[in-house]
Amino acid sequence: MWSRLFSLVSGVLLAGCLGEPTVGQPTPAAEPPPSAPASFTVVAGGDILIHPALTAQAEADGGGARDYAPLFAGVKPVLDRADVAVCHLEVPIADAAGPFRGYPRFNAPPELAAGLAASGFDTCSTASNHTLDQGPAGVAKTLDALDAAKITHTGSARSAREAATPLIREVAGARVGFLSYTFGLNQGTTRPAASPWLANLLDPAAVLAEARAARAAGAEIVVASLHWGAESRHEPTADQVLIAKALLGDPAVDLIIGHHAHVVQPFEKVEGKWVAYGLGNLVAKHEQPKGVTEEGVLARFRFTKSGARWTVDKAEYIPTLVDLGPPIRLRDLTSDTTSDTTVAADRKADALARTEGIVLGRGAGAAGLTRP
Repeated sequence: MWSRLFSLVSGVLLAGCLGEPTVGQPTPAAEPPPSAPASFTVVAGGDILIHPALTAQAEADGGGARDYAPLFAGVKPVLDRADVAVCHLEVPIADAAGPFRGYPRFNAPPELAAGLAASGFDTCSTASNHTLDQGPAGVAKTLDALDAAKITHTGSARSAREAATPLIREVAGARVGFLSYTFGLNQGTTRPAASPWLANLLDPAAVLAEARAARAAGAEIVVASLHWGAESRHEPTADQVLIAKALLGDPAVDLIIGHHAHVVQPFEKVEGKWVAYGLGNLVAKHEQPKGVTEEGVLARFRFTKSGARWTVDKAEYIPTLVDLGPPIRLRDLTSDTTSDTTVAADRKADALARTEGIVLGRGAGAAGLTRP
């Protein structure tokens, strides 16, 4: 009996020495794993120009009912993986009665909004030189269509009250404000003096004022979409560079996404923050394709919180190409392996090489911009 008791006591003492729990002692709680830093990704696309050929393709895809989702299907996986996906809707949207028009005064079918939503877009910037192509009624119809598709929007408004309410979205636990401004309007189009809310005209002071208002309303990050620059020019203009420096040098603005040139423009880190001067066309079908106007990029930025501050810790560009078909399709050149493509391998290689040379042309590669 004594030997058995001695063995039991010895075992308990030995277990305690080895760090195992002894009889009557609670098991020590495990240390919780360190939590990952808060982060989210934003993906933005280039100009959406709905020329008649794209509407004809949507009619063919929808059996006459106009389905735009197949046109954008090539980038849907990228959009679906983003915490928030931003489109630049350059054209007005009509109601079901139309009439539907292309250049120079656009008026796209209402099914476009549903197609954008089905493709993964969450919010759209709407300030462009075509915002008032169909007048104040066209602005209202456009925003009504986006509302019906549950796509938020900024850049144009139906009332002073709507314009004064900052667009702030909850994105993966962060509050992100979105702004949209255009350098001007289509030739022969004017913004009524009594209705300035119909289209936000680009002025750095106005952008900063809205950015500060968004922050006062709770935004932790502010993304500005700017319709600016010179058409068909890959290099940013002097005004683009000066405006980017003025806005990104202010703590109110965190990121600039640029549009309007219809060709890809460089990315650059300015004042420690990113500007994508121009993303080219997301979708377009000009009567005379120019090659570079069918090329574009998706911009993807990951914001991560360090202390109380959000910063971009990962920046990527994803080259895209409008395959003129038939059928007309938007291709992600980093991953497209579809069998129905009509794009030759050398055309893809040419587009990839040209896009890389342009987006990295102002030192973006050394600053951390990569292609997935």
